[in-house]
Amino acid sequence: MMEIKTGFILIDKPLGLSSHGVVNYLRRVSGLKRIGHAGTLDPLASGLMILAVGREYTKQLGKLIKLDKEYQADIYLGATSPSYDREQEVIPSYNGQRLKKTQIKQAVLNYSGPIEQRPPIFSAKKIQGQRAYRLARRAEAFTPKTQTINIYEIKITSYRWPHLKIRVKCSSGTYIRSLAHDLGQTLGTGAYLYDLKRTKINGFSLKKAIKLKKIQAKNLNKYLKNSL
Repeated sequence: MMEIKTGFILIDKPLGLSSHGVVNYLRRVSGLKRIGHAGTLDPLASGLMILAVGREYTKQLGKLIKLDKEYQADIYLGATSPSYDREQEVIPSYNGQRLKKTQIKQAVLNYSGPIEQRPPIFSAKKIQGQRAYRLARRAEAFTPKTQTINIYEIKITSYRWPHLKIRVKCSSGTYIRSLAHDLGQTLGTGAYLYDLKRTKINGFSLKKAIKLKKIQAKNLNKYLKNSL
């Protein structure tokens, strides 16, 4: 049996799979348990993840988790969701006229620079020692604390009602789901995150990432890197 090396690997996470699912896939392929990642992606998000295989490399993940991120997001205007994305029931919230792009551009200006953001209740944030999403699923009442995040750049890439597509460069800890929800509140239409792709983590690009389904035990070693 081929000996599996250790190292870092850039993965292009597919839609519908959790970040833990990516880790489990690599554990099955490699036969190693000591595998971790530098930042979660929701199941309904795709794109770049940094994975570490082996103790020597997972110990270095702490310095990678706080790196800045870049995303491409598709925001659906005129409806809301308790989870701020398509995971929970989508509820129509607006039956007025379609907004003009100039109106949206003006609203987007509110979401640049350091801002206070409240994480979604359906998130992995810990509330008194428990994951927020577990409390939310039990219908327990709670309000996540706001946190200061930084949006370095937010740019509209296309708009065709009800879909607003944006590119966001932001600090670690930014919830694009919350950004979509908050923007919908500012516009008065409601909104939720329809689709999300992480394209960059600091200087690391999705273009350099490997599709998860391409990775097998026989070729894993060639994708593992001693440094990033």
